[in-house]
Amino acid sequence: MRAIQITEFGGPEVLQQVELPDPVAGEGEVLITVSRAGLNYADTHQAENSYLARMTLPLVPGGEVAGTTPDGRRVVALTKNSGGYAEKAVAPALTTFDVPDGVDDLTALSMVVQGATAWLLLRKSTHMEPGESVVVHAAAGGVGTIAVQLAKLWGAGRVIATASSEDKRKLALDLGADVAVDSRAEDMTAALIEANSGRRVDVVLDMTGGTTTDQSLVALAPFGRLAFYGMASRERPKPVDLGSLLVHSTAVAGMWLPHALKIRDAEHGTLAHRAMAELFSLVVDGKLKAVPGGEYGMGEIRQAHEDLRSRRTAGKLVLDPSR
Repeated sequence: MRAIQITEFGGPEVLQQVELPDPVAGEGEVLITVSRAGLNYADTHQAENSYLARMTLPLVPGGEVAGTTPDGRRVVALTKNSGGYAEKAVAPALTTFDVPDGVDDLTALSMVVQGATAWLLLRKSTHMEPGESVVVHAAAGGVGTIAVQLAKLWGAGRVIATASSEDKRKLALDLGADVAVDSRAEDMTAALIEANSGRRVDVVLDMTGGTTTDQSLVALAPFGRLAFYGMASRERPKPVDLGSLLVHSTAVAGMWLPHALKIRDAEHGTLAHRAMAELFSLVVDGKLKAVPGGEYGMGEIRQAHEDLRSRRTAGKLVLDPSR
């Protein structure tokens, strides 16, 4: 099979197109003929070995695939951290989800990581309540485009989107955001408070890091919550002062998607299955949509990673392993 492999860690230049033996599914695993693989910002961290889970070489990057099983089921799946950039992949049965009729590959891939992440951030990490103000940083990205829609669907009083360009801010507004802020604002605290009609904000979803995180934390209202789920700027925010949280009655939560696969849910199996069931239901009912961000062939994978790292992209990016 054709695959993208890395034999040394680094930037986009380490991604190589190679021929590899087909993978073999073991006990409790599913073999998938890949029609599309998801491209995520986290994949750039995999390639340079700066992800939360440490990588080993050689490595086929990619943590999510859509395709068909040997018995003809259409599925979307999370692989074991890697293996998705290939014509065939193996995934645990526990992290393989049947795709409903009428849901295309791009939408399914948008839900399995970005959609589930947005769901968890709002439902579990911040416990968003109707009427609250919600800040979605990187609102034109894969998670952001879903989070804006979910926050509005679930009754947010005001959704404040941040993005780096006029086109991205317009996209966020088209998806339901009430106001869009330039993510390059020098004083993000003041920009968020102004966008919320002079009031501090209740919820912040942040994957940027650095001063954006620091200044967003200061913008929180009493009992406000900031959920931190990534560091796209590759700049660490300042250490959180617990005394400051106490004084201002604010909270900071971290979120990493794999934990949702370990938490049991009585009705759906795991918390991730509960999230996927609700997300697919919203998609089928026409209440939630994926935003296409671009499709790349195997020979364009370096360009895909360059685009991800430069944050030029919007919506969901996918890899077509057939070209």
